[in-house]
This record gives sequence, structure tokens and C-alpha cells, in this order.
Amino acid sequence: MSVTVNNINVNAINRDHGDDQFKPNATVAAVIVHQNKFLLVEEIENGKNVFNQPAGHLEINENLIAAIEREVLEETGLVLSPDYVSGIYYFHRPDLNLFFLRFCFVIELDDYLQSKPQDDEIIDTHWLTLEEIKEKSSQLRSAMVLECIEDYLTIQQTGNKIPLSSLKSNL
Repeated sequence: MSVTVNNINVNAINRDHGDDQFKPNATVAAVIVHQNKFLLVEEIENGKNVFNQPAGHLEINENLIAAIEREVLEETGLVLSPDYVSGIYYFHRPDLNLFFLRFCFVIELDDYLQSKPQDDEIIDTHWLTLEEIKEKSSQLRSAMVLECIEDYLTIQQTGNKIPLSSLKSNL
């Protein structure tokens, strides 16, 4: 499949860099929080109900902030912008033999918001405490779900936020 972006054939560029070059899946995720509850989405993966942050893949010609805003809108129906970055994660899922580079954002809300997923793959959304999320550990889509929340909680103690201005794009 050939894709043209800004009048440039992307596949031609990728071939110039070699077919054997490793390319992890670039993803974004959002820790959305209000009063120590976290907004998770429920979806089906491989016939099993799982819980995840609103998250998804970076699309072509899309910067990281636009990607997380799109994913949050699609999976929760909410129009929200991130406050800061909580972490960047390199993760391997052996069950899928896939590698991910995940950029996790934080969105801190002043009020609980009613969500309505637009994506047909999302069953529902849930406001859950850390303890409720830990109780569902076997149902988390990946270990990164809890890791991102725990990193957010550490940031609350240390104040070590990664500002959005740290993300650069030439798009």
C-alpha cells in the first residue's frame, strides 16, 4: 500500500531506510483523573473484556497531542486536551510479538464528566479508584495501564511533570 503525505510517497521513503529497520508501534494513552478516580475504557480483545486508558496508535501526519485528543474523543466522546506528559514507555507484548513506544499524557479534571464512546469497539467507560483497578489486574489490557497510573501518582508526590512543550513536531 502506498500513502502520499505532503506530495511525498511514504512507502518510497521507508524503503530507502531499509525493509529490515525496526519500527515499534507508536501509541498514545491518557491518564484521565478526577478526585483519585481514573477514567478507563472497557473493550474486547481476543474475545475477552479488558480495561485500558483511552489509547491508540499515532496516525500518519498527526502529532502526539492531536493523536491523544483524537483518541480521547473517539473512546470517551470527550473533547479534552492533555495537561502534561507523565512518561514514555517502551513495551513488548510477547503474546503478540509486538513492540510499543507509548507516550502517556495526563488530563486532570475539575469535575466528573459523562462520557459516551464514539468508537464501536469501546463497550463502556468507568471511573475507578486505584484499588478497583488493581482488583481488575487480570483484566487490564496490558501492564502499562497500572504502570501509567502509578507513575501519575508518583508525579503527584514529586512534581516531576514532563511539559507538553518538550514534544516537538515538524508537521
